[in-house]
Amino acid sequence: MNLRKICSFELMKRIRVENIDSWLSSFLKSEGITTQIVYDDTLKSLWERAYTTAPSSLSFPLSFYQDEWKEVIQSHNITSLKDYFNVSRVGRGTGLKRIERAAIWRVFEEYRDLLQQKGWKEKEDALRDAYSILKSKPSNILPFRAIIVDEAQDMSEGVFTLLRAMVPADQGGNDLFIVGDPHQRIYGQKVVLSHCGIAIRGRSHKLNINYRTTEQIRRWATSILDGIDFDDLDGESDNLKGYCSLLRGEDPLIQGFSSFEEEVKFLQQQINAIAENTPLASICLVLRTNQLVERYRHALGEYNISTQTILTNESDNQSLPGLRVATMHRVKGLQFEHVFLPALNRGTVPLKNVLDNSSDLTARQDKLALERSLIHVAATRAKRSVTITYYGVKSDFLKF
Repeated sequence: MNLRKICSFELMKRIRVENIDSWLSSFLKSEGITTQIVYDDTLKSLWERAYTTAPSSLSFPLSFYQDEWKEVIQSHNITSLKDYFNVSRVGRGTGLKRIERAAIWRVFEEYRDLLQQKGWKEKEDALRDAYSILKSKPSNILPFRAIIVDEAQDMSEGVFTLLRAMVPADQGGNDLFIVGDPHQRIYGQKVVLSHCGIAIRGRSHKLNINYRTTEQIRRWATSILDGIDFDDLDGESDNLKGYCSLLRGEDPLIQGFSSFEEEVKFLQQQINAIAENTPLASICLVLRTNQLVERYRHALGEYNISTQTILTNESDNQSLPGLRVATMHRVKGLQFEHVFLPALNRGTVPLKNVLDNSSDLTARQDKLALERSLIHVAATRAKRSVTITYYGVKSDFLKF
């Protein structure tokens, strides 16, 4: 939404629209902390080095250590072996004896040492640094008087704890407005807001009407989530009972092919037919990976269909012509008249290497849920139509 359409010029001068990661980095620099905040892709090499210290007596894969670090060590701010011995690991699929925790802790110590040597911090550590700084400041000099949070389902408890500290807690309430849909969670960050100092019990409202997409698309996208348990961002369960769309249209079209070439030819025909009455910029081809984005963009280019790839750190410039092509993660928060979901093949959706990298059965089930939510998010970007295609063996998510 363009805030300038609903806010006066004077009001706009008091509003900042900013990504939490960007704000965090800027704030720490303003406080004299220049440590670089790094994310998963950059940290991969450090984890591989730390993993070499894993004891041979344990057969856990690297993914187990990474998941344990994220879901136990970081989420509970564990800084010592003593704390690790005592922390609850409820929700983790693999039980650990005391001697195993001690052996695993060596890998975490090595990983922390490597971070310090590089002068790097993980986001969760940076969030805690910022929180400590803000809590030491008087309330009248905190950076904001109120905060509106969007896409709350993909934020961690560390983020919400910081957000609570960014506004004065003595204003009488109504200083945080939080919007989120756990069914669209695609980054695996479950939270309980009450653990973050945010009380929503008796103050939350559920929105049941979808104003973007058609009822037919909504039903199909919702069916992808059947059998998955979702939370309400505060420790209770949530469901889509009563959820509906006001618009009506055609059922999503699902079509399979024997080869990639046949699938692309069909996509070309469908896209050109729609483009007779709709700008290409209002049509989006949504794929599971960046590699697939490039493959399909190139293949459609052979049919003289111009494309614009929506990149991770860039907005979609609607003034540029061309069919939009993007990953499922990137289209979160966007909308288009028509959406195509190609390559819903077995091994691609859900992505095989993501599932194969699961540390245990519980982690695998969690990743399967995230993969389903990705399809749900991608399909509900469409306002008028969704076309699903595959070649070879169809995804197990397709139920016909």
